Amino acid sequence: ILPISSAMLPQINAAELRTIVTMFIALLLSIAVHEFGHAFVADRLGDSLPRQQGRVSLNPLVHADPLGTLVLPILGLLWTAGNGVGFGWGKPVQVNPLAFTRRLRMRTGHMLVALAGPAMNVLFGAVLTVLLVVLGTHTSVDREFQYMVARAAHLNFVLAFFNLIPTAPLDGGYVLKGLLPDRLQPAYERYSRYGIFVLMAVMFIPQLQLFFVAPAMWVFTGWHSVWVAILS
Repeated sequence: ILPISSAMLPQINAAELRTIVTMFIALLLSIAVHEFGHAFVADRLGDSLPRQQGRVSLNPLVHADPLGTLVLPILGLLWTAGNGVGFGWGKPVQVNPLAFTRRLRMRTGHMLVALAGPAMNVLFGAVLTVLLVVLGTHTSVDREFQYMVARAAHLNFVLAFFNLIPTAPLDGGYVLKGLLPDRLQPAYERYSRYGIFVLMAVMFIPQLQLFFVAPAMWVFTGWHSVWVAILS
């Protein structure tokens, strides 16, 4: 067992601790709305399993995974002194595609359920961006709080685009599968076997991260500019 000295741990001051707590709450809420989106659409398509498991809820606790939502994000935030969010995930929503309405193909239903998670992050990010613009019209609002709202809004757009990367096990993999014609399904199944390697490449190669970080920034700044124009 290797000893861990205090010198190996980042020194956190009061301001950084406040940032860590705020960003953790933002991440927790962002994961909750994402998983709620999956559960809500599956429930609307006729699958009662998410409701039976209590997942059709915006309560963050029912969507939290001990390792993915709590331990890893907290460690990531502590290590970066609140300047990052680390790596994390929510408890996957279990669905039974056989229970989906017969008005849709099972693959289409599964695609809609997968798409609902990123869609909820886009919606949450859009609402936070409008809130940010409204807060900016009041000079009495703390600038640090506005900065945190901006980071939370941008985080949701990043989560949306990241999850839409077309590879398993991300939501984008199920979306791609739902869009492909039947004749290309065997090719997709072969491709999906290597999904985890594609995911690792996107996560750890900085140049590939631009595929979800840059679009998230474009959407955030564009939506922000629209509401600044509307409210000015």
